Amino acid sequence: MKAWQLERLGGTLSLIDLPIPEPRAGGVVVRVETSSLLSYMKDYVDGKLSIYHTPDRPFIPGGNGIGIVHAVGPGVWHLKPGQRVVLSSHFVAQENVATPAEMLLGITAISPDSGPMQSDWPDGTLAEYASFPASAVTPADDLAPLSAIQLAMTTRCIVPFGGLLRGRLAAGETAVVSGATGAYGTAAIMVALAMGAARVVALGRNARALEAVAQLGPAGRVTTVAATGDVDADRDAIRRVCGGGAQLAFDMVGNAGDPNMTLAALRSLSRGGRLVVMGSMTVPLPVPYTEVMLNGWEILGQFMYPRDAYRRLLDLIRSGLLDIAPLRPLVYPLNALPEAMAAAANAGNLECVVMNHRDE
Repeated sequence: MKAWQLERLGGTLSLIDLPIPEPRAGGVVVRVETSSLLSYMKDYVDGKLSIYHTPDRPFIPGGNGIGIVHAVGPGVWHLKPGQRVVLSSHFVAQENVATPAEMLLGITAISPDSGPMQSDWPDGTLAEYASFPASAVTPADDLAPLSAIQLAMTTRCIVPFGGLLRGRLAAGETAVVSGATGAYGTAAIMVALAMGAARVVALGRNARALEAVAQLGPAGRVTTVAATGDVDADRDAIRRVCGGGAQLAFDMVGNAGDPNMTLAALRSLSRGGRLVVMGSMTVPLPVPYTEVMLNGWEILGQFMYPRDAYRRLLDLIRSGLLDIAPLRPLVYPLNALPEAMAAAANAGNLECVVMNHRDE
């Protein structure tokens, strides 16, 4: 098979020939049809992202993907050869312990205890075949109307879905999405609507992108607030458009240099509201202790999504509640990874770079 192999972060990335992997106990070998490319893949490969920890030997990078089961190993009872499946990079150790280790396959270990997991399962999806643990593989064979390219774009939605599940978003509630003009923030709006949010307030700094996200739902269900950086002013603007406080705030601001947008979202909540933090920030978040206490606010951190989340996300698509049509694929063949990485770094919030692993 053809596979992209990365020597190390900042090292050589090469398209090479490797043997097709043999199925392992508890594992599945998948013929990869498509994979979605991370927006920061070029910086990752170039070694510019110090928070990522990769295997101590050459490995195949790449996150989520779509494919057909090629073979299964011992201890795999439900997945069968020929099934179309979704490959999720988020992998949690299966032992029945209080704090199982977790990692992102083909991307990073996230803690010292996930290092051994990464050594055991080092590779990702940027190859013609991928070897994955069965618990990170979700059947999608009954979604035949969607092409492999369309299914790959569902990977944009799975991360914010995990955050909205964590925040217990309920039908009829109002949700504020902070960082709404980023790729995951935009997807969060789509998913919140599918989950039954009565109103979504999109908070962001990019005026043109805000105009685009305002069209994601029926009239009145998506409203926008252009963030000014003034916490009190932005809080008041959010409260005006949602007719009072919101029940849920979902923060997906990436690499924020100040906490202002996050604080505005928090302080826009009604009493008993929840804030889910799922983005990143280069400075501390100064929590207003007394306000949090008096209002009974919850602040919930979330990394990725629960194991059953992909199955539940596909259920939203099956039912017609989640429409991924607003997302536009930018498709590149597997051998054009360098060009695809450059495109991903500059893609818009409604664009999704998809690698096509098939010959045709």
